[in-house]
Amino acid sequence: MAGGSRSVVIAALIANGAIAVLKFFGFLLTGSPSMLSETYHSISDTGNQVFLLIGIRYSEQEASRAHPFGYGKAQFFYAFLVAVLLFGIAGWESLKHGYEAIMHPTHGGERADVILAGVNFTELVPVDPFWINVVVLVGAILFETYAFVKANAELQRQIETYGWSGLREAFSKTSDVTTLTAFTEDAIALGGAAIALVGISLARFLQMPIFDAIASVVIGLLLMGFAVALAWENKRLILGESLPADVEASLREAITTHDGVAHIDGFRTVFVGPGEVLVTADVSFDDALDTNGLDDDITQIEERLRSIDDRVRMVYIEPEA
Repeated sequence: MAGGSRSVVIAALIANGAIAVLKFFGFLLTGSPSMLSETYHSISDTGNQVFLLIGIRYSEQEASRAHPFGYGKAQFFYAFLVAVLLFGIAGWESLKHGYEAIMHPTHGGERADVILAGVNFTELVPVDPFWINVVVLVGAILFETYAFVKANAELQRQIETYGWSGLREAFSKTSDVTTLTAFTEDAIALGGAAIALVGISLARFLQMPIFDAIASVVIGLLLMGFAVALAWENKRLILGESLPADVEASLREAITTHDGVAHIDGFRTVFVGPGEVLVTADVSFDDALDTNGLDDDITQIEERLRSIDDRVRMVYIEPEA
């Protein structure tokens, strides 16, 4: 990943951390279940950025004897950890807290005393804490909207580059787990903040705290759904997914139409990292072909394959008798 992308992740890390602190402060002031769920959510987003940075750094290591094709798959692994350890746990805690608030209603959402080291911080707040929650959530929505637009722009670029039909196909075919995670994370973050805002507003103006608790349950379900979807998408890449069939067909055609190629005996592709594909082919050449120029033919085939799809990084052509 380029240094610019790394700086975006770091900026998101700092912003999500700050938002998590503000949401938690809002929860302490009011006891709002949905604000606690959103706190879990922002903590998950912050942890997500940490894991992405670790994955990026780890994947940049040079190939070694133990890992001859590099460490690119590290990003798949750490994105999988995001799903299991962060969003799964945060989703469950949000769901559980919302359920408890529904089954055992309290006066959550109202002004509460926050006393630390003998200081009542609630008394220091010059306005109704409800409006602090509103400002925090609106600010989170604005930030997540900006981040979502950036992630969507990158995903749309990939859709145009590789000729995918839309977001559905992009989700099933992209190997860029950083963009995939960011796009889905930002979409869920937007939805979560909006749901929390609606929940605390209905609870406040209708004097029905159950709406706040229901919002917490919905946020928990959103987080758990995201955890399952992200884990599933990373599973296919961790296991070693090939290029789509239509792209493989184009690569095979490029080999078979090369002068001197009789037929292909074996052909395989596999992602070894985000946007990095390994291609292997067992190729039978014409008997009449001058073997002295065989290396040149193989080099030409490799260059042609890379020109067809920029994800092709490593090519191994094995001449067959």
